[in-house]
Amino acid sequence: MGIRLYYTTVTASREVKSQQSEIIRFLEGKSIPFELIDISVGGAVREEMRNKAGNPAAAPPQLFNEDQYCGDYSMFSEALEGNTVEQFLKLA
Repeated sequence: MGIRLYYTTVTASREVKSQQSEIIRFLEGKSIPFELIDISVGGAVREEMRNKAGNPAAAPPQLFNEDQYCGDYSMFSEALEGNTVEQFLKLA
């Protein structure tokens, strides 16, 4: 599929919801195909995300290109500000 966004539908954090929404709006706005993977469906999915990210405390949102780790929201935000999102997402 390409870009994979690990996110959660179960959070009380407005910050996390806002971050996830911003990433989704960006990807949709640029017509970049992506797959949403909801970590709230089970611990195995959360552990998969953390293992792939190489961080046992990783929290959503986390971005990957296939199984290649791109980064978290703060890294996405930096790439957005620097106009380097395509490189960040490993599309260029």
